[in-house]
Amino acid sequence: MKLEKRSTKWRLRSSYLSSVISNSLVLFMLGILMLLLFNAQRLSDFVKESIGFSVILHDDMREVDANFLRKTLDASPYVRLTEFISKEQAAKELQEELGEDFIGFLGYNPLSSSIEVRLNAEYANPDSIRLIEDELMALRPVKEVFYQKSLVNLVNENVRKISAIILLFGLLLFFIAIVLINNTIRLSVYSKRFLINTMKLVGATWGFIRRPFLIKGLVQGFYASILAIALLSGVVYIIQNEFYEVINFGQTELLAIIFGLVIVAGFIINLLSTFFAVSKYLKVKVDDLYY
Repeated sequence: MKLEKRSTKWRLRSSYLSSVISNSLVLFMLGILMLLLFNAQRLSDFVKESIGFSVILHDDMREVDANFLRKTLDASPYVRLTEFISKEQAAKELQEELGEDFIGFLGYNPLSSSIEVRLNAEYANPDSIRLIEDELMALRPVKEVFYQKSLVNLVNENVRKISAIILLFGLLLFFIAIVLINNTIRLSVYSKRFLINTMKLVGATWGFIRRPFLIKGLVQGFYASILAIALLSGVVYIIQNEFYEVINFGQTELLAIIFGLVIVAGFIINLLSTFFAVSKYLKVKVDDLYY
């Protein structure tokens, strides 16, 4: 008898634990989706700010004039950062890349000094870069403005596509999350259908019957949310080493909002799923309980 009671308790606990774990995994995926959606703009900016161009200077340009031009660019609203590369530095980098001394072969350094410019995200598009190019070419020290036009177009096009894909994926994942949690809770309530019917037979009201199930659903949603938040924290910790500018623990307010939404989602989805699952078996006739 004791062995049978222990076996029953173990089955109930393992069923409850598996339900919490499955719910937490679904909430974890919802949390990942929220991270992607909330950071979509930051991710887009991160990619766009890798776009830049080279301002090639005339050979007779003095270093003091080059520094003045660089400071002028730094003060421009479209510039995120700049770097001055002298003829000697450019030659050294090219030699390391080629693995041979091309200056010794040619007898002179054919390269020019340049200023490498990285743009702010809102200006990293073909139209803005074209206007910036025209503005810079009007300056006497500037010999040429070089950038890969095809790369700029490709980056902007891919950012738009990825944003649309993330949105569609998010809607699909949200639907799947609701279905999975709902099915898990329905299975849990299904195992108690005879208990629900017995309580009906002794005259218990529907509200009285629902109450313990709803409380259990809320508690289960809370535990699942806490586990999902722990998993999300681990993911953020791992990702921030590679993409610190996009996702990191420094985003305290954003992470607090996401974690709060995960808890709210855990409560609401579990509560509604439990409510409708219990209501279903409250309406079912006795003969239908066996199917």
